Amino acid sequence: MGKRLRKLKKIRLHHEGKNTLFWSAVVLVVLNFAILHIFDSRLPFDICVVISAVLYGILLNFFQCPIRTFEGETEGLVLAPADGKVVVVEETEETEYFHDRRIMVSIFMSLFNVHANWIPVDGTIKYVCHYDGNFHKAWLPKASEENERCTIVIETPDGTEILARQVAGAMARRIVTYPTVGEDCYVDEHLGFIKFGSRVDLYLPLDTEVCVELNQKTVGNETIIAKLKINDQA
Repeated sequence: MGKRLRKLKKIRLHHEGKNTLFWSAVVLVVLNFAILHIFDSRLPFDICVVISAVLYGILLNFFQCPIRTFEGETEGLVLAPADGKVVVVEETEETEYFHDRRIMVSIFMSLFNVHANWIPVDGTIKYVCHYDGNFHKAWLPKASEENERCTIVIETPDGTEILARQVAGAMARRIVTYPTVGEDCYVDEHLGFIKFGSRVDLYLPLDTEVCVELNQKTVGNETIIAKLKINDQA
């Protein structure tokens, strides 16, 4: 199949973070000026500046929007939809769309990960559905069925369907999903964004070859999650 490479072109800030970054900066500046004028000693101000810089640095990292290109053929490959860590690799029952047994691979994104999501396979969007829900910790099994979430089903060119589910976490308060039903989609494109602590689940056919292990770090649009069995279309 040949060697496949990913090229990182550039990094920019995601537009989903524009308001959050602006108002966070305003609040932190006001807070620091207030500390400076309230205390006679400069020490509290210096401490507040350091803490503010660290917190804002975390926000900047969170709202990064790397522009990544996966070089080479993508047929049969499932790429990581997110930066994070693999927390689930198991066979399970998918009850929303397929209603059968599937291989589930879940990637947990911590506060320190980029939270942009990528399209995992080339294909056509067959199904998109958003559900309101609870805000359990994202790594808990019940989060996939009880938390706020959005389910996206993509049909590959050979007719294989895979399901990607964006799941909000304990701190997440907004899931954004970009594609709509009927659209063609491709790797390298953004699937959406989840704000503040979350995960992305993939549900794959049982004959899929999984290429990742538990606790493995993933890089969105770079790490190969699995290889699908390609169906012949005669």
